[in-house]
Amino acid sequence: MKPNLKACGQAMVTAMVNALLAVALMLLVEFTISGTFQIPEPYLWAGVLIWLVIFAGQFWRQRHLCRSDQTSGHSKA
Repeated sequence: MKPNLKACGQAMVTAMVNALLAVALMLLVEFTISGTFQIPEPYLWAGVLIWLVIFAGQFWRQRHLCRSDQTSGHSKA
């Protein structure tokens, strides 16, 4: 269970950082085009979708890495 929690935490942080950066970039482009800092609802949904996709991929990857570490006997403290 612990490798899954570790993988979930790492995936969540990675996904959150990437989603925030993507939304910030979208807002920067929106500001450049319109001159206002309005946050259109589709941008928020796009941020959630980006978070979900990156979280799923990173969780799978991190879980695989944690299991590989556990079976090879290496422990990162």
